[in-house]
Amino acid sequence: MKKNRLDLRLSDRRMNKLRLYSVNQDKSMTRIIEDFIDTLPEQDIGKNSTTPQPVKPKA
Repeated sequence: MKKNRLDLRLSDRRMNKLRLYSVNQDKSMTRIIEDFIDTLPEQDIGKNSTTPQPVKPKA
């Protein structure tokens, strides 16, 4: 699996909150964020979706 990198700007308060939570849960901050993302609902990408889709050029 290819690993991607995400640079994220957080306030000192939020960063400290994440660090403390991470230590208390004995998990890395990356794992905490990955676990949160995994709880997000799957998005249905269909004709009625508002999610942008790539434009296919006409041949």
